[in-house]
Amino acid sequence: MSKDIIFKTEEYVFSYRVAGLLVQNGKVLLQRPLGDTGYAIPGGHVALGETNEETLIREFKEEINVDIKVDKLRWVGEIFFPWGDKPCHQICLFYDVSLTDKTNIPLEGVFFGTEQLEGESFKLEFSWVGTKAIKNIELYPIEAKEYLYEELDEVKHFVYKQD
Repeated sequence: MSKDIIFKTEEYVFSYRVAGLLVQNGKVLLQRPLGDTGYAIPGGHVALGETNEETLIREFKEEINVDIKVDKLRWVGEIFFPWGDKPCHQICLFYDVSLTDKTNIPLEGVFFGTEQLEGESFKLEFSWVGTKAIKNIELYPIEAKEYLYEELDEVKHFVYKQD
């Protein structure tokens, strides 16, 4: 069993996560816990001894049963947000990813998957969201709205602090 890189102290949580930007037909795949209003880019916590690429391949397979190819690194995010009753400092690396087989998931609309985190299982809603709709949804980190459709020549670094 793998051990996710999440460290908790009495005062803080540290999290190391990777996320995959999957774009098909002008729409990006986003996820959110069932019943939540805010979306995130699919991915998960890196396990000790696992590469970023291995993590993304594993997470997409576990959560929605698809095989992906991991492409270039696009963004490095230093993200600060509440994790329950503690502040969290998360390092998240965002990669372009592509499907290697398009038969296992719908390429339009909404479908569901499952996430495993700290020994618990959660239902996730996955949605294909078009470029114009991105502006009107709650998406974290907020920088994703700005950078998602930019063609960047180099890796973009950002810091996001949620109040």
